[in-house]
Amino acid sequence: MKGFCLEVWGEYACFTRPEMKVERVSYDVMTPSAARSIFEAVLWKPAIRWMVTKIEVLKPIKWISVRRNEVGKVASPRSTEGIYIEEERQQRAGLFLKDVAYRIHARFDMTEKAGAEDTEEKFTAMFARRAENGQCFHRPYFGCREFPVDFRLVREGAPLAIPITEDRDFGFMLYDMRHDSAKDKTHVHTCTEKCSPRIFRAQMNSGVIEVPPPNSPEVRG
Repeated sequence: MKGFCLEVWGEYACFTRPEMKVERVSYDVMTPSAARSIFEAVLWKPAIRWMVTKIEVLKPIKWISVRRNEVGKVASPRSTEGIYIEEERQQRAGLFLKDVAYRIHARFDMTEKAGAEDTEEKFTAMFARRAENGQCFHRPYFGCREFPVDFRLVREGAPLAIPITEDRDFGFMLYDMRHDSAKDKTHVHTCTEKCSPRIFRAQMNSGVIEVPPPNSPEVRG
């Protein structure tokens, strides 16, 4: 299956570490799940499943500490009662990334929901057209919706920015989330309930992080 490549950049990013319960503290670099969500923002269909294969870090890793107000309660669609912001407001500290840029690589597989009219060629052309025109189902973001992403399609043979010349072992990082009840462990996606995290050992060599396949023994959980 042919791979796809996007260059993505933004002013701020927060790829939140799940072990941090109160403050938002970002991983040092983008997670595979955050990269996948950008591809899905450009093209999502039940017939395809995106898998990230590589993340290239194009700018030095820089941090910014911010204190901001958040609402500590989620509105329930089953309730007619609203949220009184002044009562639920919480001030939290955050350690975010600033001035970020990545080149992300992914491919898609066809799923069991693909119909007779669904083909790899069809979705390949559809993704390329949408990415080239800057189209997306929703504005992609770097971890938090207030950190929007700008993106462009990288065509084969196009001149490329050089990744940072740095090697680093980031330790275990979030790979993606999957339903606990999912029988197929290759079926990974974000969800809101009955899901569990999967992790992998993220190592950057000369600014490049190779992302293992979801069914690889390197991916745990």
